[in-house]
Amino acid sequence: MELIILGSGTSVPHPKRAPAANWLETSSGSLLLDASTAAVQRMAEENLDWPNLDAIWISHFHLDHVGGLAPFLFATKHAPQTQSRRKPLIVYGGYGLKKLVHAFDDANNYGLLNQAFPVELREVAPRSKFELLPGLAAQTFSTPHTSESRAIRLTDEAGKSLVYSSDTGYAEAVGAFARGADLLLLECSFFRDKPVNKHLNLEEAMKIAGHAQPVRTVLTHLYPEWDDVEIDVEIGKHGAGCDVVAATDGLRIRI
Repeated sequence: MELIILGSGTSVPHPKRAPAANWLETSSGSLLLDASTAAVQRMAEENLDWPNLDAIWISHFHLDHVGGLAPFLFATKHAPQTQSRRKPLIVYGGYGLKKLVHAFDDANNYGLLNQAFPVELREVAPRSKFELLPGLAAQTFSTPHTSESRAIRLTDEAGKSLVYSSDTGYAEAVGAFARGADLLLLECSFFRDKPVNKHLNLEEAMKIAGHAQPVRTVLTHLYPEWDDVEIDVEIGKHGAGCDVVAATDGLRIRI
């Protein structure tokens, strides 16, 4: 598998960090992990095969994670590159996904689901186990962020695994869910003080990484306050027992 960070930032506009979006290339196909408003442009900038994207995972319904879904479907409906496509595009998310997509659709009668190819919307319960793509196993876990928030664990046929926490408050159970993963893509919104409990600061993120003991942890969803911090130095002050790096837009990691 290969992970490409399309957006390592948040809802706050930033010159170098787009909001949350990640491309995962697997032997089973391609997957977009969250679809921020910038995701459509970032896929093109990274020269990714967006016309043949196989699936989209929406972790929760905050707009910096789902705001690009409707624009992407609007693009695929009209782009010349997708008019000959026939294989389905599957969109996964928590309960309420269908209602949300239909609300976007009804705003201007866009016909977002009336494409040259089938678009399937699949709502997923927490603690579900299913085959996201042929040969790509998925497990979900409810995180303390919103009622529909889901972390996801993906395992390919070779046994390689990635866990994407997306937005989450602190819970040791998140670390348990990610235990032994080859890559943990973990939110780390704030440095020290955090204004809300539904996100992580660095100390909490490192504790979760310590519980999980993945091969590598990548910290993402970084608010602009990180611009004034030497993040690699601060990471080094915490002993998580695993390799930990900060995400940057365009970072590519082989798993």
